[in-house]
Amino acid sequence: MYNSKITGLGYYVPENVVTNDDLSKVMDTNDAWIQERTGIKERRHVVKGSEDTTTTMGVKAAKIAIERAGIDKNDIDFIVFATLSPDYYFPGPGVLVQRDLGIATVGALDVRNQCSGFIYGISVADQYIKSGMYKNILVIGSELHSYGLDMSTRGRGVSVIFGDGAGAAVLSREEDTTKGILSTHLHSEGQHAEELSLIAPGMGKRWVTDIISENDPNDESYFPYMNGQFVFKNAVVRFSEVIMEGLGKNKLQPTDIDLLVPHQANLRISQFIQKKFGLTDTQVFNNIMKYGNTTAASIPIALTEAWESGKVNSGDLVVLAAFGSGFTWGSAIIRW
Repeated sequence: MYNSKITGLGYYVPENVVTNDDLSKVMDTNDAWIQERTGIKERRHVVKGSEDTTTTMGVKAAKIAIERAGIDKNDIDFIVFATLSPDYYFPGPGVLVQRDLGIATVGALDVRNQCSGFIYGISVADQYIKSGMYKNILVIGSELHSYGLDMSTRGRGVSVIFGDGAGAAVLSREEDTTKGILSTHLHSEGQHAEELSLIAPGMGKRWVTDIISENDPNDESYFPYMNGQFVFKNAVVRFSEVIMEGLGKNKLQPTDIDLLVPHQANLRISQFIQKKFGLTDTQVFNNIMKYGNTTAASIPIALTEAWESGKVNSGDLVVLAAFGSGFTWGSAIIRW
């Protein structure tokens, strides 16, 4: 039996910075309103016509992670790609990454768990490595939200929150079972699925042919919908529960946490969790102020930035946690 260990991290965000003041020029909002409710000051958006897609951003992040892991791309045994914004309806971006990186014909798995996607992705990779099936697995979280947002006053409640970007991690076999990913914990509550959702296009209710034939400019089914207050209330509860579940599984306490990297959904959620667990500012890493909510990419981007800035060191207890659409949520307890 093995553990899996994160041996390489990388991230990529588009160069185009979109500030709150920029958004106020296209919708009825302002910097103070956005910052008060979300903590976001700016985000990155892909420029239309550029080479940036969900896949290409993931590839750029992956190249950095592979190099930092000190392995060759052909040492990758398996690919897990988490996203809610794939380049194509099908196939998923996992196989496109395999193609674009020039990796041999390894398996590629796409994960559709939105904000919890990266946690689910590393949990899957962790199990494969623990079983001995694979040695090095590339896990990517990448999102291109900006193309699908309603950038008008009608959509401001959602559109001001999200940004584009990608993060990646290489998980490798670790024979010392006191190190690496100690445990992961996954949950879902589908009864609230429609509280944070994008309904169309989808085979169940509204497919592309319906949208085209009706040509209804007021049709909002292909824009994201979020019941903000309901999501917030559930998030703070589930974040706390799943963090405590992970700590309890490993006979640890909140005082043992060296660094908490939460999914960057809303700065107010992170601050609530920080206060509840009695953590200092140096024990919680947030970057939503710069990038907004990049869903599946948010944790790997934040974790990479934390590592690059020297906030993650050998022996540290690092906790990752996420909550999002589905509802799905999860945590990972890592001894660095």
